[in-house]
Amino acid sequence: MATSRLPKLVAFDLDYTLWPLWIDSHVSSPLERDGDTLNEVHDKYGDTVAFYHEVPQILHRLRAAGVVIAACSRTTATVLARRALALLLLPPKAGNPESPAMPAIGFFDQLEIYPGSKITHFKQLHKKTGIPYSEMLFFDDELRNRNVESLGVTFHLVSRGVNNTCFERGLESWRAKHLEKVLDALPDAAT
Repeated sequence: MATSRLPKLVAFDLDYTLWPLWIDSHVSSPLERDGDTLNEVHDKYGDTVAFYHEVPQILHRLRAAGVVIAACSRTTATVLARRALALLLLPPKAGNPESPAMPAIGFFDQLEIYPGSKITHFKQLHKKTGIPYSEMLFFDDELRNRNVESLGVTFHLVSRGVNNTCFERGLESWRAKHLEKVLDALPDAAT
């Protein structure tokens, strides 16, 4: 029997995980959005910053489920990354076209965006949220960041940006490692 049990916190790297670029070397300030254009901002040379296609609906799904969403990036362009998140407008949740577009930054409960080890990022997340590491799932395109598993975080390697398939595989990996929590979430067959 399948379950929809989710971890309490899902974290995403930014570069080549949520968007197809390195914010510190591919983007030049200032960033601007053309009116209410969804999921697209441009830098001073007209280059585009946008989330991978399926990312907005994944963020909506997590938000609707009450999961804490975090951005964990080791970029040196901290101001530019935050500005991109503030300017990117995400489309309404699928099936709810009347709801307003929202800035991407509004989906993130925690922002750990600064140079250094992802271990530090996750220690800060744990300190700020009180959520156990075992309840955290992390998507990142760099294998070296798998070191967060030493804390008890479930790591899922992203090869070509986050999409629904990648996201589901990450959830399956987390569920497999925490089978007891998953089984506890199943409805009692006797009731």
